[in-house]
Amino acid sequence: MNRRAFLFASLAASSTWSGMSCATHAASDIQLIYIGGQDCGGCKRWRANAHPRWLASEEIQKVSYFEIEPITLKDAYDERSWPRGLRAVLAQVPHKSGTPRFLIVQDGRIVSNQLGVSAWTSTLADLKQLME
Repeated sequence: MNRRAFLFASLAASSTWSGMSCATHAASDIQLIYIGGQDCGGCKRWRANAHPRWLASEEIQKVSYFEIEPITLKDAYDERSWPRGLRAVLAQVPHKSGTPRFLIVQDGRIVSNQLGVSAWTSTLADLKQLME
């Protein structure tokens, strides 16, 4: 089993919610976490427009990327929606409401916490700065 498949299987096994998806592309000390909800209008817009470009980007190859997107956005900050390995990050989120949210985590600490579709541009700028 390759490292990516092992990581996905480990995270899936540790999560009690089967809707969490992981698109990890690299073993990295930088994580980007998207938090949304399948019933979130802004999340749907981000998924339709920015998400495909993100998945095709060079940057995604350099980070560990996770998606937390339960069926209803009211469950986005419920720890059952998060894999056990990311629950320490969830505990650091100061205001557990609002989606889409984009977190950048480095060495286990949130270093960027952006809320809203328009915040994606700022998230990418923060990410590029960290990768310099």
